[in-house]
Amino acid sequence: MTDPTRLRRTAALAVALVMLLPTWSGEAHEIPADVTVQAFVRPEGRTLSMLVRVPLQAMRDYDFPTREPGYLVVSEAREKVVEAADVWIADYVTMRENGEALGRPSVSAVRVAIPGDRAFTTYERALANVRSEPLPDRIELPPQQAMLDVLLQWPIESEESEFSIESGLQHLGLRTVTVLRFLPAGGAERAFQYSGNPGLLRLDPRWHQAAWRFTVFGFEHILDGIDHLLFLLCLVVPLRSFWALVPIVTSFTIAHSITLIAAALGLAPNVLWFPALIETLIALSIVFMAFENILGTSLAKRWMVAFGFGLVHGFGFSFALSESLQFAGAHLLTSLLSFNIGVELGQLFVLALVVPILRLSFRTWLPPVMGVVLLSALLAHTGWHWMLERGGQLIQYDFAAPVLNAAFAVIALRWIMLALIVGGVLWALKGLFGRLDQRVAPPEAAEAVILPGASGESTAL
Repeated sequence: MTDPTRLRRTAALAVALVMLLPTWSGEAHEIPADVTVQAFVRPEGRTLSMLVRVPLQAMRDYDFPTREPGYLVVSEAREKVVEAADVWIADYVTMRENGEALGRPSVSAVRVAIPGDRAFTTYERALANVRSEPLPDRIELPPQQAMLDVLLQWPIESEESEFSIESGLQHLGLRTVTVLRFLPAGGAERAFQYSGNPGLLRLDPRWHQAAWRFTVFGFEHILDGIDHLLFLLCLVVPLRSFWALVPIVTSFTIAHSITLIAAALGLAPNVLWFPALIETLIALSIVFMAFENILGTSLAKRWMVAFGFGLVHGFGFSFALSESLQFAGAHLLTSLLSFNIGVELGQLFVLALVVPILRLSFRTWLPPVMGVVLLSALLAHTGWHWMLERGGQLIQYDFAAPVLNAAFAVIALRWIMLALIVGGVLWALKGLFGRLDQRVAPPEAAEAVILPGASGESTAL
């Protein structure tokens, strides 16, 4: 018979060895926290080339040879460096030509580089650097500081084709930022910077591709923006009628479109405290509209207030859009309009869900007046806490008086032009909504007051 004591000792030894294995592996191949990937993509003739620079330490499955006191032996590391470039980089990049995948790239050149050599300032310098002689073994370069330059190439039909990329290089670190520059044949360089994996990235999108991308982005953004949704809910709660909401939601949409486009064209103040101010005002808009629901307000005043706060929300939308405009290519205006369309579609989608639910609730189990007051109080409570929190962050900034010079005069003139545009649009909307009121309501309806529980039917006072 087998000795039970011997079996227990063998099992205990095996468990101890297994417990030690992760410790040894983790120390040798720790995942870098922050990785920056630099890349160029250029079609030329019948070849598409991609130059990539990544930290050598991101190649985590390899122990590169070193000499005392820990410097890389470049000549002995050559074979492992080539294999690492093939496994960790080439396997994670997919290029498409006119929508068709080009297949696996060939690794045409690989070179260990020193950090800060500025080779990747231009495509030509980066290409010359990766094809140059390898670094000498006498160089004092720890593997943790070394960079890896790689040249990937694909055969293509034409340099005039439409190219897109699917990059999976986010696996190189816990947080990976990619700076990619595309040099189209005969066109201006396009720069992209993104975190993680942005999905399919069209390097030179057509107008309809940019329009679709930004329409989807606008739709998704309004659904993810909880503060914008709560403001929209404040508009819906006392009315619960699509027709009564038309002038209010329309004025809100037009207003945020104006400031969104203005911000994209550079009219937003380029100061640190401005985003914090806008976020605070967005929270204030929820509180204000919620209290209006409780106290009651005139229908004419309500769409004007929605217009005013729409200007604020437009700057809020611009903060989310600013990092994504790099994907618009040469279609900036198309992308801005498409984003607004996506936001509007998202708002309509929310209204289509919320309005019937509220109407059913108020008709069956929720008393109208109590329901409006209760829901508005909850919205005001949330907005109030957001306003205090964001306001506390706002007052921590240093506010300095602007310098009165020529640059300030130019900015002031732009803001005066924006104010004139806003005033003109407001005047046009007032005339439009005034004519609509005269067609669908008696004269006294212009002074109608929305009371809690009015269910979209104004009560004249």
